[in-house]
Amino acid sequence: MGNAGRNGTMTSVPNLSGEYVNLRAIVPEDLEALRCWRNRPDYRQFFREHRDITPTMQQNWYEKTVLKDERVHMFAITDQANERLLGACGLCYIDEHNRSADFSIYLGADDLYIDQKFAPDTGKLLLRYGFETLKLHRIWAEIYEIDSAKQALLPSLGFVLDGRHREAHRMESGRYVDCLFYGLLADDYQEKV
Repeated sequence: MGNAGRNGTMTSVPNLSGEYVNLRAIVPEDLEALRCWRNRPDYRQFFREHRDITPTMQQNWYEKTVLKDERVHMFAITDQANERLLGACGLCYIDEHNRSADFSIYLGADDLYIDQKFAPDTGKLLLRYGFETLKLHRIWAEIYEIDSAKQALLPSLGFVLDGRHREAHRMESGRYVDCLFYGLLADDYQEKV
């Protein structure tokens, strides 16, 4: 299972193995856990989708985006030790002309969100896939100023803060926070590996 190619046929995202995690295609059995994690208010504040995700919304996302949108390569993150589902990650909004994609990651198991072990390992695998397999020129991430965990993770992976959009995201409380934009270029990635 994976993304549809240009002709509408299904293509698979590869299985990727790191030091602590494996990345594999998301399967229907993953959907409910991923949905529950995404609906946690303490996690949801960090995501673009600010509403509770219903089972129907989750199924539609899976069928239309994960399986059929060639601009999205999503993975389930599993613990290499026991293959337990930990979270999800992916490269989204893939722009073939500009050779760029949005970097997305979260860990839902064990209240991790972003940790010091699984998240960095996942990030390295995703970057390797993006730059070495997909031959991207730039990988970027948009996060919110309240997301201190990703503000630590992204620079550790080589990302640079490119800029901010002031008060561009409205929190559930009504408060506005800045959006931070990080980027990593293929040349900078090559220097780091």
